[in-house]
Amino acid sequence: MTDSLPGPVARLLAAATSHDTDAFLAAFTPDGVVDDWGREFTGSDAIRGWSDAEFIGVEVTLDVDEVTQEGDETTILAQVGGRGFNGPSHFAFVVRDDRVARMRIRA
Repeated sequence: MTDSLPGPVARLLAAATSHDTDAFLAAFTPDGVVDDWGREFTGSDAIRGWSDAEFIGVEVTLDVDEVTQEGDETTILAQVGGRGFNGPSHFAFVVRDDRVARMRIRA
C-alpha cells in the first residue's frame, strides 16, 4: 500500500515507524507544520517537542490501510498504535520541494 505514496511521505512514515526522530524531522521543509487536531507545530523544534511527547516518543506504529490523492494532497488512513493514541486516523500530507510541508491529523 505504501508503494503508492510520494517519496517524501513514504520517508516520513518509515522514519516514524522506525522511531528515527532525526529522519522524521528531515522529511519536513524548514517551515513544515504538523496540525494535530487543530494544534499546529511549526518548524523542527516545535515538531520535535510534539513528536517526543505524542508521536515517536510514545513508539507510534502506523499501518496504512488506504491512500488517496487529491490535487497536491495525499491522504492516508492508518491504524495508529503505540503507547499513545490507538485507533484509526487520517493523515493528510502536502509535499513541497521533495519534503513534507504539512501533515494534518484527523479522525
